[in-house]
Amino acid sequence: MNIGEASKASGVSTKMIRYYESIGLIKAPLRTESGYRVYSDNDVHALRFISQARDLGFSVEQMGSLLALWRDRSRASADVKSIALEHIRTLDEKARALQAMSKTLRHLADHCHGDDRPDCPIIEGFAAAAAPAPKKRQPRFGVTDIDPDRAHAQ
Repeated sequence: MNIGEASKASGVSTKMIRYYESIGLIKAPLRTESGYRVYSDNDVHALRFISQARDLGFSVEQMGSLLALWRDRSRASADVKSIALEHIRTLDEKARALQAMSKTLRHLADHCHGDDRPDCPIIEGFAAAAAPAPKKRQPRFGVTDIDPDRAHAQ
């Protein structure tokens, strides 16, 4: 089948198929004399595998590792589980970060009147976060600890 047919059969866009080939995630298929790619059922199966892994948020590197393990019939399931558990930890961290962002934005939105007035805690919150930190005052002439009472007594 050609790339368009492989795309329809796998659910992976032709652009992504070409990308996966270019980075070596999948092997380049055979080509006809006129240069058209010819995909096999095994190629489509691998693309579906990749699509499922991508839908679960695995990185390209992780997908490569999973593909290699999938093809290795002597693999240890512990290796597969290790990749999955690491990905779960990453997803959990991202979920916590998204929850924190949502909580912050909800707080700002709850305090915004949402009327015709220009005052807006959302904008003010963003502006405060974007403001540069105040500079520390640098001591003059390298003096760091001055006791004002002693300075005048000398």
